[in-house]
Amino acid sequence: MSINSYNPPIRPEYERTLPRFDVVPIERKPPWAQRLWQHGWLRKSLILVVLAILWEGIASWQDNTLLLPTFTATAHALFKGLSSGELIEKAGISLSVLIQGYLGGILCAFLLTTAAVSTQLGRDLLSTLTAMFNPLPAIALLPLALLWFGLGRGSLVFVLVHSVLWPLALNTYAGFQGVPETLRMAGRNYGLRGLRYVLQILIPAALPSILSGLKIGWAFAWRTLIAAELVFGASSGRGGLGWYIFQNRNELYTDNVFAGLALVIIIGLLVENVIFHAFERVTVRRWGVQR
Repeated sequence: MSINSYNPPIRPEYERTLPRFDVVPIERKPPWAQRLWQHGWLRKSLILVVLAILWEGIASWQDNTLLLPTFTATAHALFKGLSSGELIEKAGISLSVLIQGYLGGILCAFLLTTAAVSTQLGRDLLSTLTAMFNPLPAIALLPLALLWFGLGRGSLVFVLVHSVLWPLALNTYAGFQGVPETLRMAGRNYGLRGLRYVLQILIPAALPSILSGLKIGWAFAWRTLIAAELVFGASSGRGGLGWYIFQNRNELYTDNVFAGLALVIIIGLLVENVIFHAFERVTVRRWGVQR
């Protein structure tokens, strides 16, 4: 055995001067392209731009404006309708009816789910009614609504309440069922019963499910309203966006038809990404209930 195995080499010592902590940033910023890509609005805008380019290319290749107008022609028709005020008036009429039916559906769903979490009879009532009426399309009730309420706003509000009530009630009750037992016991220990128990314990804990039900109910109500206006058109001589689309379809103004459909989509995007997103940010995301 050699002598070097008993006397291994000793590494020389050295000192390294480290920079001060207040000079070198503790957290490095990612590249500007990565920071820009983290914005959701930019990614969604790029998706819309790609869809618009595809639309323009397909419509130009087909070269039949009666069947499929180009994106630029639709944008021009949309700008013309908005600048003249016609589309704004039609959208205002539709949204005023929608708000009435939407709020009515929320109120009915709240009363039904409150009864369901309070009594066994209420649970049986909710289970039976949702099994009966939830699969029933709201537009299928429009002929009956026209018989009961006539050609007016009442018929539209009735079918809107039906389209909002059942999905919202199901999501709200599922959220109530998922509330941890610890929170339920805490509420009972504080003496909360009935409506106070629902408002102060169940609703805050089940808010993510309630928000999902509100989004689904809004989507159902919006498309039901447009479809109902397409069926019987105007009420009291005034029609909404659905009636605008129906009229222009009869007159073969396809670009105006697509402009009306584009406005329906734009309103849906604004409600989803502005109103609901802002409400989520100040409630469930701020509380840490939802990512």
